[in-house]
Amino acid sequence: MDIVVAFEGEGSGIAELTWGQRDVWDLMRRTGRTMNIGGTVPAAPGETVEHLAALLRFIVGRHQALRTRLVHTEGGPPRQEVHAAGEIVLECVAAGPDPDVTAEELRVRYQTTHFDPFAEWPVRMGVVLDGGTPTHVVLMYYHVIVDGFGIDAIVRDLANLGEERAPVQGVRPLELAAQQREPAALRQSEKALRYWERQLDHARLPAPPEPRDPGLDRPRHWEIVCESRALALAVRVVGARTGLASGPILLAAYARALARATGAGSAVVQVVVSNRFRPGFADAVTSLRQFGLCVIDDDADFDAMAARAWGATLAAYKHGYFDPAGLSAIGEPTCVLNDRRRAVDDSGGEVPAAAEIRAARADTSVRWGVREETYDATFYLHLEDEPGRIMYTLWGDTHRFAPEAIERCARDLETAVIDAALAAATVDA
Repeated sequence: MDIVVAFEGEGSGIAELTWGQRDVWDLMRRTGRTMNIGGTVPAAPGETVEHLAALLRFIVGRHQALRTRLVHTEGGPPRQEVHAAGEIVLECVAAGPDPDVTAEELRVRYQTTHFDPFAEWPVRMGVVLDGGTPTHVVLMYYHVIVDGFGIDAIVRDLANLGEERAPVQGVRPLELAAQQREPAALRQSEKALRYWERQLDHARLPAPPEPRDPGLDRPRHWEIVCESRALALAVRVVGARTGLASGPILLAAYARALARATGAGSAVVQVVVSNRFRPGFADAVTSLRQFGLCVIDDDADFDAMAARAWGATLAAYKHGYFDPAGLSAIGEPTCVLNDRRRAVDDSGGEVPAAAEIRAARADTSVRWGVREETYDATFYLHLEDEPGRIMYTLWGDTHRFAPEAIERCARDLETAVIDAALAAATVDA
């Protein structure tokens, strides 16, 4: 039987969507995707349903974002309303013969079912029970209200689950909405949008590719999944030579692969900006992620290209905080990079030898993944955590580029860094 959990918390009111919330709202409306974020964790030994209900009550009561529903407006985007109290359901699901399978089925249902943000709280929590004993906990969040780093902040704040509670850290949604109407924030937004406009004006963009026959490939957007130990080794070589972290090296490789796929002299890439480096944002439970813009010229000198990628990344982060309503007058590029890695180790260590990189390349895995009818861009690259190797997934629009071209783009990313590493004088032949 499901458990109804009553909650109450500090603060209530109605405000406009914040810029990060509006960014995700627009994206979801444009693509029709759920974009729900969350996952499954095994239940701790001795876990009880009562404790999980108390946990749900704690996080919803403590964080304004999780007590938020949207409110319809006339002819515009919705507003957000934070409630002081309410009730939420902890779903209890009986385990079948295999609790792991039951938990995965619950996760998929939560992941693929759209939230009704006007009537539903922005968090779903379910527990899988085997004879009354919890085996798995599944949590899923509505992405308009909270992003991945916001979920991390919720997890960190669980240290306050007890009688001794520190004040909630980070800016709250209602406070942030008010801040973004102030002159200083509006000036920041205007400056960022001018930067986007200048960058797009100066980019050497190709003509859009002719649409392919839409009957050829369904669903339209294809994912290709790549895992490469050789790429991880090559990144270390280039990083040791240039002093650059892995992020700009991989961005440069992506830019080169895109430039060659499109036939352009430049790659225009939106990078996902967490904005967590801004004052008061690190521990905020809300959605702050937006896009920054990088324009990177292709260059035979990969080291120089990677250095420009580093500079472009800094500029993108600086100008990645703005009112997204202003982008409609500028237009948006269609290639995206989302570096979702949390455990990046760019500390160096022994520089790999050329023979080690060549041998590791034989182990590179490239396979087609899932397909979806809608996605967010023509090319969309995700970088993922994977110890000892680099894992990346590239989504491509098959109505713009043939599957063979999408695969070639994914492989060209690896090739760009490996070729640069093997060409280095510091690598032993």
